[in-house]
Amino acid sequence: MAFLPTSVRSLSSSVRLFNTHSSPLHLPRVSAHKSIVPVHRSAFRPKDLSLVGEKKNLGSCIAKASMAAATTAENKKKVEVFDTEEDLAVSLAKYTADLSDKFSKERGAFSVVLSGGSLIKSLRKLLEPPYIDRIEWSKWHVFWVDERVVPKDHEDSNYKLAYDGFLSKIPILPGNVYAINDALSAEGAADDYETCLKHLVNINVIDLSAASGFPKFDLMLLGMGPDGHVASLFPGHPLLKENEKWVTFIKDSPKPPPERITFTFPVINSSAYIALVVAGAGKAGVVQTALGEGQNSDKLPVQEVSPEGELTWFLDKGAASKL
Repeated sequence: MAFLPTSVRSLSSSVRLFNTHSSPLHLPRVSAHKSIVPVHRSAFRPKDLSLVGEKKNLGSCIAKASMAAATTAENKKKVEVFDTEEDLAVSLAKYTADLSDKFSKERGAFSVVLSGGSLIKSLRKLLEPPYIDRIEWSKWHVFWVDERVVPKDHEDSNYKLAYDGFLSKIPILPGNVYAINDALSAEGAADDYETCLKHLVNINVIDLSAASGFPKFDLMLLGMGPDGHVASLFPGHPLLKENEKWVTFIKDSPKPPPERITFTFPVINSSAYIALVVAGAGKAGVVQTALGEGQNSDKLPVQEVSPEGELTWFLDKGAASKL
């Protein structure tokens, strides 16, 4: 498997609002493997490890934000609302870098799960000082919460999206980036990825949840679809109820391409930290359903996200406009 060159290749317990231009805003109250397959080869060969990218000195653009915080008794779930998507990206970079420091020191590794969509763009501030130079990128181990079963240079590939927009620009070890084996069927790729994860749990690259027995990733960076789906777990789909497998597959995705693999909710919810990143007024209605006071008979998939550790919603003002 070739490594692609750059050219192709309840509710929150705390609601915080960030506004860089005026006094703090006030949000209306809401309730609530057989083989491991690193990306650049079909068999793991440590001697092949090298840097995929060089450090980029893109200039500092760290915005200062004023904020208002409201805290209740439970402190595991938070909603943070930012004046702009730019402010959101700045805060998300600091949040991610701080967790990288924490787990690199505590565990000697930092397991990070990415999703597709606009999430990768929201990570852009990590490519700038101080984070590009401060983060111990060699400690990072990168995974995908879901992936389309397409070649890695295909426009629908979440791997390609992350590589082009993020991974190719940081000095991460290629052997620490775990893409699916796209030569397999959807079912085979899911089984293969789960076997990979089990091996990495056995050698302590990924932690194991004592509570659930599922892998406990240090950080999941998730987006949300306009229908409230997360990963490739869609409203009304039987996979929402999967509670045994770590990784499963779907062949009838309502959003193309139809064949994908995806983490299951027991894996997602065993995470130490989850950031749910949603920007734009186009998703305000779904955010309102997920976080508002109204009752809906059928939960959206995003409402099933409830990690062992801490869940933080990162919203811009547009996404939060109906709360």
